[in-house]
Amino acid sequence: MRKTSARLLALLSLLQARRDWPGALLAERLEISPRTVRRDVDRLRELGYPIQAIKGPDGGYRLGAGTQLPPLLFDDEQAVALAVALQIATTSGAGIEEAAARALNTVRQVMPARLRHRIDTLQVTAVERPAAAQVDSRVLTTLSAAVHAREELRFDYNGAEPRRVQPRHLVTWGGRWYLVAWDLDRDDWRTFRADRITPRIPTGPRFTPRELPGGDVAAFVSSRFRGSSDGSSDWPCRGEVILDLPAAVVSQYTRDGVVEELGPERCRLVLGSWSWPGLAAAIGRFDADIEVVGPAELKNAFARLAHRYTSAATGRSAAFTTPPSDG
Repeated sequence: MRKTSARLLALLSLLQARRDWPGALLAERLEISPRTVRRDVDRLRELGYPIQAIKGPDGGYRLGAGTQLPPLLFDDEQAVALAVALQIATTSGAGIEEAAARALNTVRQVMPARLRHRIDTLQVTAVERPAAAQVDSRVLTTLSAAVHAREELRFDYNGAEPRRVQPRHLVTWGGRWYLVAWDLDRDDWRTFRADRITPRIPTGPRFTPRELPGGDVAAFVSSRFRGSSDGSSDWPCRGEVILDLPAAVVSQYTRDGVVEELGPERCRLVLGSWSWPGLAAAIGRFDADIEVVGPAELKNAFARLAHRYTSAATGRSAAFTTPPSDG
């Protein structure tokens, strides 16, 4: 039989894994008697864990929400996961960096030596974009509460006129926090940078949430940053080229594109971008000959960039004339 401390940890982990546990099933999973389960539950209650008894033919237990934080017990994997999460939180931009660092130090101090060594050798460096702005944690709490309560929100935004919105999601993208909301004055979906929001209190009335275009917040936010206004997940500009490079090489540097192998040293690439010059520039970074399959807008973008680069190299500028279309 396990030692008492190990049994208590295992029991607590099971109670956290699902809402209700029949006593007999707990005993079977822990390989102990129902009587020992009852004694261990009493020990956890003495430590401050609010474990409720469930009535019924078999009886059972449920881990309730406590009014005070009891002593925490973690298995090895949970402890390591917590340490890694706290390391990442120190650069989250959520205004909790100092608190996360202090929490990490506290957690490390109470861990056994074997876990401290494991955590110290598992250093995680979360690199945040230099331009990422810090957000007051109180602002994030207010926005999150309004999203959860489905209450209209009023706020000052970037020094402009006040906005009235129905908040739908609070998300992160590229190191920044954004609020996805239905703008009541503009009658459309908008994304707002959280670091530019100054909430007004109190919040407004409750509302029935609208359906987000596409139904997926990740795809919606991604599409907005790609320049799409209809919520589609595709880029507004998409082209096809053939590169004199192996598909395995191109695929390593193509996040959203589709790469098709045409031979040992040749592949087809279908890629999207927010503009035709941007797409041409992204394809031009490959050190290889390029054959443009289409469309004509991509060919014109390559011609425009070629003219621009030639002017930069020679120091002479001349007007650019759009080449005629193949069609």
